[in-house]
Amino acid sequence: MSLVTSVYKMTKVFPDFEKFGLVSQMNRSAVAIPSNIAEGSSKGSAKHFKRYLEDSLGSAFELETQLIIAFNEEYISNETFIELETKIKKIQKMISGFQSGLGN
Repeated sequence: MSLVTSVYKMTKVFPDFEKFGLVSQMNRSAVAIPSNIAEGSSKGSAKHFKRYLEDSLGSAFELETQLIIAFNEEYISNETFIELETKIKKIQKMISGFQSGLGN
């Protein structure tokens, strides 16, 4: 949830023409990460939960790509890039570990 807050705060200062482009994509990717975990936790089997964790992990990688684009377009500072990339990579590792813990 902290990552979602950070992404929303960061994208508020993006150029107006990105409102329906990169801003929308980044916000949706960030929200999808915890949302898929929450929805998956309500499923009755580990197999179904793992599917939602896969979706969550995919959204984390999607957000990382979008963060790189934002940095390359100079919408964010190097400091912001490193801070958010570190958070995203940590979340990716946590989700992967959680998936492994659920087994096959």
